Amino acid sequence: MDVMEALLARKSTQPRLMSSDGPSADEVRQFLTAAVTAPDHGSVRPWRFVVIEGDNRTKLGQVFADALKARDPGASAEAVAKELGRPLRAPTVIAVLARIVPDHPKAPEVEQIVATACAAQNVMLAAETKGYGAIMLTGQNARDPHVKKFFDLNPTDEIVAFIYIGRPSGPVPDKPRPDPAQFIEAFGAGA
Repeated sequence: MDVMEALLARKSTQPRLMSSDGPSADEVRQFLTAAVTAPDHGSVRPWRFVVIEGDNRTKLGQVFADALKARDPGASAEAVAKELGRPLRAPTVIAVLARIVPDHPKAPEVEQIVATACAAQNVMLAAETKGYGAIMLTGQNARDPHVKKFFDLNPTDEIVAFIYIGRPSGPVPDKPRPDPAQFIEAFGAGA
């Protein structure tokens, strides 16, 4: 599959459509090798990756549940159970973290976050070229101080995404793609 085909064929695979068949350690290494080719102004290399598999997914689910209970002490048992099970929906979860270098002379914080997001996109594309489904998920857990503390992040650091990866258990529905023309604005239109 060439790059253009991979980009145009890319689609997010919901975890409910993933089987328990996950990538091998060698395949994950390939995905992360692709990740670190992302654009990176100033060679900051702000991205960090935490691969979560096996029983560690249960530990991450506990972190999510504890975070929910801290945010909402009255959370229902069903809501807590949902958080406990969230990472178990895919055989591999990769936490994509942006370790920000504040006041970098070349790369402001937003560029460091963008570089990390590009690395996350590369992980997804690499996984999909190997026949896996992938999806980037965030939600409250990506912004939660309890979860960020678990990953030993500083207040300026960010959890850019949790990438869920697994073989599709069946067909993954297509999503309608918008016409790019509707997102093009004329130069100087706001002047």
